[in-house]
Amino acid sequence: MKIEIKYTQFQPAGNIEEYAMKRLGSLERFLKSFEKSGEITMFVEIARSTKHHRKGDVFYAEAMFQIAGKVMRAEATGPDIRLALDEVKEKLKKEIRRDKDKRIKARREK
Repeated sequence: MKIEIKYTQFQPAGNIEEYAMKRLGSLERFLKSFEKSGEITMFVEIARSTKHHRKGDVFYAEAMFQIAGKVMRAEATGPDIRLALDEVKEKLKKEIRRDKDKRIKARREK
């Protein structure tokens, strides 16, 4: 799995990219069965958004990839970018599992 990271209004510290790669890269084990048709590319956006807040940094993370003709996407905000990335990972994990469960159920019904 290939991960491309885009930063918006955010100057990344050295370990943020490592952290994102490690956390979101762990989803690869759930996607092994889908990678037969080619390598999956995950697009990740990490941003600092202060539109509705008067003080403090609010971080935004979004991840998106396409498997088997379906787009999987998750976004989250948090007071720390690491928390937002963790939330995105959990949302994507749930979405992948839900899709796999649907596929298994459809196969059993045939």
